[in-house]
Amino acid sequence: MALIAPFRALRPTPEAAPRVAAVPYDVVNTDEARQLADGNPLSFLHVSRAEIDLAPGVDLYSDEVYAAARRNFDRLIAEAPLVREERPSLYFYRLYMGGHVQTGLAAGFSVDEYDRDLIRKHEKTRADKENDRTRHILELRAQTGPVFLTYPASSDVDAIAARVTAAPALIDFTAVDGVRHEIWRVPDADTAPLVEAFSRIALLYIADGHHRAAGAARARRELAQSGGSHEADRFLAVAFPHDQMQVLPYNRLVKDLQGRRPGEILEALRRTHTVTPGPATPERKGDVSMFLAGHWYTVRLNPAPAGAGPADALDVSLLQDQILGPLLGIGDPRVDPRIDFVGGARGTAALEHAVGSGKAAVAFSMFPVSVADLMAIADAGGI
Repeated sequence: MALIAPFRALRPTPEAAPRVAAVPYDVVNTDEARQLADGNPLSFLHVSRAEIDLAPGVDLYSDEVYAAARRNFDRLIAEAPLVREERPSLYFYRLYMGGHVQTGLAAGFSVDEYDRDLIRKHEKTRADKENDRTRHILELRAQTGPVFLTYPASSDVDAIAARVTAAPALIDFTAVDGVRHEIWRVPDADTAPLVEAFSRIALLYIADGHHRAAGAARARRELAQSGGSHEADRFLAVAFPHDQMQVLPYNRLVKDLQGRRPGEILEALRRTHTVTPGPATPERKGDVSMFLAGHWYTVRLNPAPAGAGPADALDVSLLQDQILGPLLGIGDPRVDPRIDFVGGARGTAALEHAVGSGKAAVAFSMFPVSVADLMAIADAGGI
């Protein structure tokens, strides 16, 4: 069962919300965060990326960064201002990006269920990032970044969502990136039915936010040593039904060709794969678009061997096993400094720019993983 709990939110007023709202802390680097927050003292990036208010080159995990985050958080509460809700509530949260719309439920989710793997994972966490999120929670005594969950769609939840969101939204604005955000506080009369509807959902899945969830679990364990807090038994998340999810590709950049010329790479690839001129975005699963020497090519990946697990059959795994490893010498892509990753929201123009500017030698544009793939891998305990 999926345990959810209302919580007393700390939120901006509707008027301040457009200025407070910010992208997630981990989708921008320090320079990008500083540029986004420039001229806007209410931007939440001053809390989530507090190094932007310190000297350039500061260690991101230094004491002064967390101290600045705490100061900035206190200042934001006073100056935005941020409103403490009078009573615990649940919230529906709707996002519009282009023609895509999805509506999720913001609530407190169970750390116990996370620890027991009733909230399934599909990524490994890095120690430095996990340490960072744990300390951020403990220093601020707040969870400032929601985990992004998905779940098998529920007609009962959908019916309540449709009823609640028919009313005017509490907060409604369009951010600078063109994404529209709407939030509704769930009325008291619908809270218990929502809690009951979620209790009939067997499993939840982390779509994004593995480090935030791990940090919340670790913070709970550390707080337990000093008396604990019942609020630490829950972590902030927004859960979206699987049939409204849109997974964007996670593209690859490789910095060099290991001394080989582009023509040699193409020749080697054509000996093992079908390679044709093609578009910047692959049209089907099993195809990868490659940008090399100013041209896009479609590379047809070879099928996974019989008996391969769901993770081993993903395009990203086939790319690693068939091309990145044997042809370009990328060992472990999680730690190899010669590979970088670009979220699909940045588009393929970002890949072309990286190669054209010399920051990378070759780029790979991926077909997005499906939600069904994500769930199957998580159910199998895969990565």
